[in-house]
Amino acid sequence: MNHTFASALAGLLIAGSASAASIDLSKLPPPSSQQGVTYAKDIRPLFQASCIRCHGGERAKAGLHLDTLEGVLNGSKDGKVVVVGNSVKSPLVLAISRLDPKTAMPPKPRPPKGPNPFNSAQMPPDGNTNAAASGSPRRMPPPPKPLTPEQVGLVSAWIDQGAN
Repeated sequence: MNHTFASALAGLLIAGSASAASIDLSKLPPPSSQQGVTYAKDIRPLFQASCIRCHGGERAKAGLHLDTLEGVLNGSKDGKVVVVGNSVKSPLVLAISRLDPKTAMPPKPRPPKGPNPFNSAQMPPDGNTNAAASGSPRRMPPPPKPLTPEQVGLVSAWIDQGAN
């Protein structure tokens, strides 16, 4: 996919309801019925597994820090990603639901540019591609797994319950 989260989020924020209108919101997973959903207990572990690799630390993509509650609520360089109390209008929920390929998070992996750096001639006999251990180039980690519909529903419930 050639779109970054920043451009996708900007498109959602700039076009507002026009972009949301092109998404069939009836296909959003329903919010979880779980009560008392909190960022620390329920949401951060989901983000840790699927989002924080790109949206955490000093070089968070699009300036979106999903590694802290404050970071999520502050949004990205393009604006807020959570509309507290209204998950359906939250760009974050629209992105993690993956209903629109242009804004889907995590994005589909892009095909590699140029020749494959990991041909069989370069692979060490033990198959270890860790540069520190073998001296060969390091392999990229596997792409993050998208959130399941149940996990998206939990994020929606968290937002609807006040995003605490």
